[in-house]
Amino acid sequence: MSDDFTPDQKRYLEGFVSGMQSARTARGLGPLGGAPGSAPVKPDGPDKEHAEAQAKTIAAGGKLVDQEKWKAAEHPFDAYARFKEQAGAGIYPKPEDNFRWRYHGLFYVAPAQNSYMCRLRIPNGILKSWQFAGVADLAESYGGGYSHVTTRANLQIREIAAESAPLLLEGLADLGLTAKGSGADNIRNVTGSATAGIDPLELLDTRPHARAWHHHILNDRSLYGLPRKFNVAFDGAGSIATLEDTNDIGFQAIEVGEGASFDGQSVAPGIWYRLALGGITGHKDLARDTGVIVAPSDAIAVADAIVRVFTANGNRTDRNKSRLKYVLDAWGFDTFLAAVEEKLGRRLIRLDSAFVKPRPVYDRLAHIGVHPQAQAGLSWIGVALPVGKLTVQQMRVIASIANQCGDGDIRLTVWQNLLISGVPDAKVEDVLAHLQAVGLSAETSVLRAGLIACTGATGCKFAGAHTKEDALAIAAHCEPRITLDTPVNIHLTGCHNSCAQHYIGDLGLIGAKVSVNDEGDTVPGYHVFVGGGFGVEGGMGREFQSNVKAEDAPALVEAILRSWQTHRAAPDESFVAFARRHEIAALQIMVEQIGDAA
Repeated sequence: MSDDFTPDQKRYLEGFVSGMQSARTARGLGPLGGAPGSAPVKPDGPDKEHAEAQAKTIAAGGKLVDQEKWKAAEHPFDAYARFKEQAGAGIYPKPEDNFRWRYHGLFYVAPAQNSYMCRLRIPNGILKSWQFAGVADLAESYGGGYSHVTTRANLQIREIAAESAPLLLEGLADLGLTAKGSGADNIRNVTGSATAGIDPLELLDTRPHARAWHHHILNDRSLYGLPRKFNVAFDGAGSIATLEDTNDIGFQAIEVGEGASFDGQSVAPGIWYRLALGGITGHKDLARDTGVIVAPSDAIAVADAIVRVFTANGNRTDRNKSRLKYVLDAWGFDTFLAAVEEKLGRRLIRLDSAFVKPRPVYDRLAHIGVHPQAQAGLSWIGVALPVGKLTVQQMRVIASIANQCGDGDIRLTVWQNLLISGVPDAKVEDVLAHLQAVGLSAETSVLRAGLIACTGATGCKFAGAHTKEDALAIAAHCEPRITLDTPVNIHLTGCHNSCAQHYIGDLGLIGAKVSVNDEGDTVPGYHVFVGGGFGVEGGMGREFQSNVKAEDAPALVEAILRSWQTHRAAPDESFVAFARRHEIAALQIMVEQIGDAA
């Protein structure tokens, strides 16, 4: 047993392991280790770090949350046979198994839908055309006949019957894809620059690093079962924002100039990653710069050490304070980084920002339309998707286009759309025509280009409003009435999990049940925020108005946008600059006046 434990903690640990064995026995499962009836064993194997962290929590007087008890009683990866038995009998899971099956990428989403949702893992958001077509086949055979592109450059399949769930998971494996660890307390889909390797602006191709981290996770069981979910992103400083500052770990490509040094040693000029930590926008925090730079070849080792320090010290008693942010808040960055260095066995390099060259500026519309690649004569084409939804027929056509007219890659973005890359100039018009034939386009309004919405109440039990439908209603209302000449992001999220990251939208709407009478009756609606941003404009939106009925949201959004166009300091003043330049009370007066005049 580890020498890090006191004698009292060792006794707690032995009792804890014994208790977990008893829980497994009650479920008809074998012991954690050793023969039946043998003395309690010490934690060992890939789950050791987690068992020790749980035991330390108990030894310190803490009480494990249910999810931690479920993990200890039966590891989800040891329960696949039982999952298949349930599926074969058409049985949906109880809460503890609903949590466990999320390790396999399946979410039972009743009562919104009496079915599973499956979330995939697609490193850097890039998959091959034949894989994309294969996912369409699976969605048609075992799901609802459609998929959603998510805000982690990923795919979700919905309306999966219990009996079909194993067939879908095993079908993904046949395609060289997986959903393993895409839910619950695990490291989620690894995001990277959507235009990695093809972007004239980028400093670094993130594909090798996102892929290496993806496989590092898949092949190390000790990286599953963290105190809470964990997000990692690699941003190569290309044209399309990766939103790495919304992640627990954000690797941001930078260029280091001449003359830099650390601890008396020169730092080589060139391309490095800058390390940012602690992003969690649902808790109103963006990842903060640590002052640390990381050689791209060292990024996986550094990420691994960070995750292991979090594993050992994250909160396992309060789900609302169990993310990395709260360890950083309690310890401070210096203490946390010292623990990471101890885990690594070496110092991390700190660098004064004076030696870092300015990063390229994002193009907020680069994920839509035709854009020249770094490779002469080729373009990527950003396809506009209505709040991320694709039918299987559309998926098959996109796969065919990518195979016949592009380089065979389909690149999902964090903006809920996709890119077809490697399209020769001579084939661009063919691609646009084929897209149009299935109801899609590479063109859309400035408003729709920045319209983001989570699944909402249609498919999520936590949501307070039908976000996707309401987002489309906002667009349908505003487009005939107002023409935007500057990009604006409007994010609609259903609940405080903030899957659509409402706090960083120029306008952010979070679902709420709005009271309509004294009897307690409610209707779907929103609290509305203004002035959020990411990257160089990073910051949390401020609440503008609460308890707006969903049916009133389109007119309110129109009035807010009209107020900006009427009162902006200059034609090129961005919405975020305009919103932050005014107090909320002043903005409310402007919007009220616009509304009265309408």
